[in-house]
Amino acid sequence: MKTLTTAEEEIMHHLWELKEANVASIIDQMPEPKPAYNTVSTIIRILENKNFVDYRKEGRGHIYFPSVSKETYTAASAQKMASNYFKGSFKNMVSFFMQQEDLSVKDLEEILKDINKN
Repeated sequence: MKTLTTAEEEIMHHLWELKEANVASIIDQMPEPKPAYNTVSTIIRILENKNFVDYRKEGRGHIYFPSVSKETYTAASAQKMASNYFKGSFKNMVSFFMQQEDLSVKDLEEILKDINKN
């Protein structure tokens, strides 16, 4: 799966939340200072070329929607992080976050509950 820039990820997060939207609706969801219409439109076209976004024509405009789910992208990103920084080991990755104190005991207990469900 292709990697997204920070700006592309931001647009995707808004589009995942909205499910489908035109460029103006995406901009409405963004914090101040809002980016220019042309900037968001260009990023959407890049996301189309990367096969993350598709569209349908509606009137004279386009309605965009994600063609990659947030879950699929999250899983691929986590796998890439594990591969690039932790020798492919999720155990090493979790251990790293625990050592950095980014993962509390409560968080770890919740993770263990989720693991035991599967």
